[in-house]
Amino acid sequence: MSEARTTGEYRVRSRTPDGAAFVLVPLDGDAPVRVEDDDADLAPGNRVRATLAWNDGTARFDDYEAVDDTRITYVRGATGLFEDALDTMEEARRENLGVNSQTTYSTDGDPNGAVYAFASQPGERDLYTEFRDGTAPLEPLLDRLDDFEDCPHHVFVLDPAEHDFLVLYLVLRRDSVLERTVLDTYA
Repeated sequence: MSEARTTGEYRVRSRTPDGAAFVLVPLDGDAPVRVEDDDADLAPGNRVRATLAWNDGTARFDDYEAVDDTRITYVRGATGLFEDALDTMEEARRENLGVNSQTTYSTDGDPNGAVYAFASQPGERDLYTEFRDGTAPLEPLLDRLDDFEDCPHHVFVLDPAEHDFLVLYLVLRRDSVLERTVLDTYA
């Protein structure tokens, strides 16, 4: 039986807990794909151009090239949330909004990211898992960051221990002081 092949652009959303597979989201809007490969040199958040080989319903990388070094870091039980995240959650609560956002700024007044607060939906949806598994859309938010600056970004998916919101913090630039600070604080 011959293998089928598909080629496209994908966002690496996560790596499975056992490390044996990646969850890729096709940029054309199709459903997420689990790709079996424990040797690929990819990180969650990378955008890749890939050819997938399909054998008996299992996808494996035939070839891939990372075209964007954006990263995604997932943190369950985050504590000590930063002020902009708390303000965004409070405004959402006050205005009875399911989601709220605000731009963050450096000490020089330049935009350096965006924080999104999503109200918890107990018993209905686990947004943290949906972002990790690729069923909740992330590309439109990354596209907005590209409007500021087309460079690799870092997305932090924070599931706070003491708040009933999920926080996405989209840091505009990788290798920035802000990215290092957020990594040191939460990862």
